[in-house]
Amino acid sequence: MKNILITGGAGFIGSHVVRRFVTRYPQYHIYNLDALTYAGNLENIKDIQDAPNYTFLKGDIVDEQFINEIFSKYQFEGVLHLAAESHVDRSITDPLAFVRTNVIGTMNLLNAAKNLWKDNFDGKRFYHISTDEVYGSLGAEGLFTETTAYDPNSPYSASKASSDHFVRAYGETYGLPYVLTNCSNNYGSFHFPEKLIPLFINNIINNKPLPVYGDGNYTRDWLYVKDHAVAIDLVFHEGKNHETYNIGGFNEWKNIDLVKLLCAKMDEKLGRAEGESAKLITYVKDRPGHDLRYAIDASKINKELGWKPSVTFEEGLQETINWYLENTEWLNNVTSGEYSKYYEKQYS
Repeated sequence: MKNILITGGAGFIGSHVVRRFVTRYPQYHIYNLDALTYAGNLENIKDIQDAPNYTFLKGDIVDEQFINEIFSKYQFEGVLHLAAESHVDRSITDPLAFVRTNVIGTMNLLNAAKNLWKDNFDGKRFYHISTDEVYGSLGAEGLFTETTAYDPNSPYSASKASSDHFVRAYGETYGLPYVLTNCSNNYGSFHFPEKLIPLFINNIINNKPLPVYGDGNYTRDWLYVKDHAVAIDLVFHEGKNHETYNIGGFNEWKNIDLVKLLCAKMDEKLGRAEGESAKLITYVKDRPGHDLRYAIDASKINKELGWKPSVTFEEGLQETINWYLENTEWLNNVTSGEYSKYYEKQYS
């Protein structure tokens, strides 16, 4: 049985990836490493916690000794690295936290993999999952490609750009077999309610203001998280070593248009009068260094690996809304911190 390490597997994207790998690949033993910070939640993966090919490891990728110990103990042959500090607003408040996790943490994993695999790279793979924000900001035209020059504008994107460079440097310097992907904004189930879509769903439910930065015309490409998990599966198994693949939803929306669509769908689901939720929209002071537009050209992964999104944005958004409305206990638990008690009960 092949031992695979997935970092950040109790978080939003990671939980979908862990679930997919545990259920689809019984020949793998999946080790899920997560520090269980505010966005890591064991309730996200409790449906697979008793699977025979699954083990949860609580730990921090910043802890070099711990990382070296688990690589030595479990002899991982593959790493899918999703653990990261990822919220731009938080990076503006505490940039060093992003350096520690996203740069130093990635370095610890790279060193452990290099040292374990140095005598035989055959069959090994280090997969680094990154963001489109490393490319900076686009104007009204154009798309990010895999060869777009890096131009990060926030502490978060700068920390991810640095980690991307280190991954590629380890490939060139030490021959480490890696693949790297840069994805657009994800949305879907199990998303901690600080990002736009889950935050606004939660606020609409509770009749709280919907804070929209600036004039609301910032544009993002949106990717359904389950489609992202499929793409990650494909890249891990079929991607070429030392290659980068951009993963996007072919799905650009201005923030204000997305918010208005979300409000309309929520009014319909909650039985509210048309336009009721839109009254909650509140324009707030723009954040520093706010990138105008992100848009990904995902033609490479489509042509080489056959991946494309399986749902339209409207379909994915409706599924997302339905999930949050059907899982209000989960939503209440993560916003109240009750999920921490679940860990103590399950793993103490």
